[in-house]
Amino acid sequence: MPSNNPEQIRNLLTTINTIALVGASDKPSRPSHEVMAFLQGHGYRVIPVNPRLAGQLLLGETVYPDLASVPVSIDMVDLFLAPQLTDPVIDDAIRLGIGAVWLQIGVINEAGAARAEAHGTTVVMDRCPKQEIPRLGIPPRPGASTSNDKTAEEIR
Repeated sequence: MPSNNPEQIRNLLTTINTIALVGASDKPSRPSHEVMAFLQGHGYRVIPVNPRLAGQLLLGETVYPDLASVPVSIDMVDLFLAPQLTDPVIDDAIRLGIGAVWLQIGVINEAGAARAEAHGTTVVMDRCPKQEIPRLGIPPRPGASTSNDKTAEEIR
C-alpha cells in the first residue's frame, strides 16, 4: 500500500535531496513545470526527464531522456505521466535502486506501486509534493531560495 501517511511523507521529503521529475515540461503553465520550480525553490535538486526535450536546459538543469541516462544519484522519482505510461518508469526505478517513487495526483497504478514496494521502494500515490510540503509545514532547506520564479540564469 502506498505510503500516504503524513509522517511517512514528511520523513521522505526531509531525507531526500535529488528528485528526477519524469514528464517535465518546458511550458511554465504546466503543473510539472510549476512543481519543478517549487521543489527547486525549496532546496531540492530536480533533474528533468523527458525524451522529447533531452539535451535542453530546463530551469537550469539538463533534461535527460530516461532515468538510466541521469548521471547523478537519484533519491526519488516524481512521475507526471498518464497512469498507463508509468510501468516502465517504475520498473526502471526498481532496477536502478531508486528509493522512492511519487505518483502525482490522479496518477494511480496499484500494480506498479505493489511491485515497487515489494522491492523495498517507498511509494506515494495520488499526492503532490507542492501541496504536501506546505501542508506538513516542511521548511525550505538551508540555502534554498524562497522564490518560485527563478530563471535559468539565476539557478546556474
